[in-house]
Amino acid sequence: MTERLFQDDSYLKTTTATVVSAGPEGVVLDRTVFYARGGGQPGDTGVLRWPGGEMVVADAIKGEGAAILHVPAPDAALPPAGSVVEATIDWDRRHRLMRMHTTLHLLCSLIKGAAVTGGSVGADKSRLDFDLPNPPPKEEIEAALNALIAADHPVRIEWVDESVLDTDPGLVRTMSVQPPRGSGRLRLMRIGQGDGQGDGLVDLQPCGGTHVARTGEIGPMRVQKIENKGRQNRRITIVPG
Repeated sequence: MTERLFQDDSYLKTTTATVVSAGPEGVVLDRTVFYARGGGQPGDTGVLRWPGGEMVVADAIKGEGAAILHVPAPDAALPPAGSVVEATIDWDRRHRLMRMHTTLHLLCSLIKGAAVTGGSVGADKSRLDFDLPNPPPKEEIEAALNALIAADHPVRIEWVDESVLDTDPGLVRTMSVQPPRGSGRLRLMRIGQGDGQGDGLVDLQPCGGTHVARTGEIGPMRVQKIENKGRQNRRITIVPG
């Protein structure tokens, strides 16, 4: 098992860790700050360093069980099993992904009552697809999105019992991806102060990704386009403003 330090603190940039195994498919550490690709968010890139060597990490993906594979760049040296390494992410790229991922949650909160049929987080461009025949005008969405960003709402991670999905299935907006079950715990991402719509809560959804601490950290965003991707499927693409 790889301890996922990013799940409780998205701002950790580096950590020391012990190499559990190393091969061309990837390096497994006992703990890591590298987010493993999933939920529409790319895996982190960065570097592993140890006395006498370093390995550029080209991607981070999920391995067997609860392991995370730190995928080496082509022809990169591998750290010896059992050695201690310093694992450091490309922070600039991660922070751009954090800003984008939180923005997609804000966008989701604005398109009420429509299920999310797909999505992708990118450092320079991101999108959400909605089961929605008639989306609001692009300018209206963009103005509302930037108002939520400028309001500097707090963003926090909470862990709850996974049974909440049975009592409140409406927490899940995505049609194609369901939160993993079986661990007994569910990770929620909350934007806003309140506990319910209308009392300061902006968004509350299961999410395993990394996020900023406040919406004001995101900066201006622009709705680049709204596309028809099917009879009732509308794709909204956002880019930094």
